Amino acid sequence: MNITFIGGGNMAAALIGGLLAKGHPAAGMRVVEPQAEARARLAGKFGVACADNAVAVGPLGEAVVLAVKPQQMRAAAQALQPRLARELVISIAAGIRLIDLQRWLGGHSILVRCMPNTPALIGAGISGVYASAGVDARQRALAESILGAVGATLWVAQESQLDPVTAISGSGPAYVFYFIEALQRAAQEMGFSAADARKLAVETFLGTAQLAAQSPEDVALQRERVTSKGGTTERALASMESDKVQELIVRALHAANQRAHELGEQLGAEK
Repeated sequence: MNITFIGGGNMAAALIGGLLAKGHPAAGMRVVEPQAEARARLAGKFGVACADNAVAVGPLGEAVVLAVKPQQMRAAAQALQPRLARELVISIAAGIRLIDLQRWLGGHSILVRCMPNTPALIGAGISGVYASAGVDARQRALAESILGAVGATLWVAQESQLDPVTAISGSGPAYVFYFIEALQRAAQEMGFSAADARKLAVETFLGTAQLAAQSPEDVALQRERVTSKGGTTERALASMESDKVQELIVRALHAANQRAHELGEQLGAEK
């Protein structure tokens, strides 16, 4: 596997580290990164070759991963365009639609777009993935291998589904942190130290998520099983239901989905 990363930020580093951990050699990976400090860090940590532009990096390989910020994508794509032939191009930039990326790449149509999330930084992410019609089975498997190095993947049938993926799993870690904050606050108000409150909240989330992942049962059934009649859990959930907490969360996710669509329109507006 030979891959060139355009951009050497956190997500590129996570992918490189994940690929190395799965046995892919550093010699098969190259990084285009304009900042000298970042190049030195990547070369020192992973042993990958780095260059400050797409010409100096050498052969692109089988795949190019565009790992730049959405606002930098147009310039990065236009700089890459003269070098492209039949390479698979994978974009991990939030909100950039393939029709716009294809235009910036001069018509290159072998494209995969994905929406990862921050747990990818520890190899526990999930990425929503969409492939254009120009991607063949071998290249689809290649994309799966690259993105699967940092967690699970979920292929979607339509690119528009990446907007709700962004709302649910892309932004999802922030919602989880928000709820952990609430658990910590309540624990501290009940007399626990900040450190103990954090431990109670984080370990509860971690264990419950693992329990849900390891069971084929619907989470609603699992919730019912730990809700004893007349008990403390029932009282807390009744309070949440009275305040329509679940309804508010679902409404918030729809708002995030709408914003994801709006950002795609805005980011693709430049010709």
